[in-house]
Amino acid sequence: MGRPGFAWAIPATVFFALFAIVPLLMVAVLSFTSWSGLGSPEFVGLDNWTRILDDPVMAKSIWLSLLITVLGVAVQTPLSILLGVWAAGQQRNRAVLSAIYFIPLLLSSTAVSVLWRALLDPNFGVPSEATWLFGDGNLFGGQATAIGVLAFVSTWQFTPFHTLLYQGAARAVPQVLYQAAEIDGAGRYRQFFHITLPQLRNTVITSMILMVVGGLTTFETVLILTQGGPGTDTTISAYYMYQKAFKSFDFGAGAAVALVLVVAATVISLIVVRVSGYDKMRSAMEGL
Repeated sequence: MGRPGFAWAIPATVFFALFAIVPLLMVAVLSFTSWSGLGSPEFVGLDNWTRILDDPVMAKSIWLSLLITVLGVAVQTPLSILLGVWAAGQQRNRAVLSAIYFIPLLLSSTAVSVLWRALLDPNFGVPSEATWLFGDGNLFGGQATAIGVLAFVSTWQFTPFHTLLYQGAARAVPQVLYQAAEIDGAGRYRQFFHITLPQLRNTVITSMILMVVGGLTTFETVLILTQGGPGTDTTISAYYMYQKAFKSFDFGAGAAVALVLVVAATVISLIVVRVSGYDKMRSAMEGL
């Protein structure tokens, strides 16, 4: 049986072109215009790009986006690997505990943000009742604590998704490898570091790319929890784009910021792929 022909890819290609490529081209064109949402866009050349690149808030928003992305990768990756490998095992009550743990994955980002905004409210939430731990209780009043809250909420919501990826990958590891390791006297920890982790390599890379894209495009969490504050201390690029387009009605500048996000996410993802050698990965079905 030969490989499927190109015709099989036509529906997906058309769908991707209509809902990804065409809108992206429209945003690129819009970034060179001045448009308030009413009337017809007016071509202004590189004016929008000049303004956002000269805006210190834009530079700060890029740095904050990268910071939150790095925090997400650094915290979620080891946590989701450990939980995924554990969930792939045969422990007692594993299925029930896994189902409970995956509940945040079923909730929308908006619902999660509203939930944690209420729980962490400095006047009526948990911090107001535990001043011995949270001080004045206003976790949204300082940059460090506000960023910490954003990172924590994102970790709470999205770690189950990445755990699910690792759970599936861990279950696909051939059991004969562990059996051979046991015969050689390898313990559980040596099996994890010398068998499980190497076998999860491609899943780690895929998960990291998803984390990078997700971190750079985080929006609802910031909108509901901090609204970019205090001041502009949590104004990440996606929220900065929202401010430009839907608060200042400067859709041209907002489109320019959106393109910067697309380029940044693409470049970082390509770097991860190239450095990791993921682009050279071969399918088990190769040659069929």
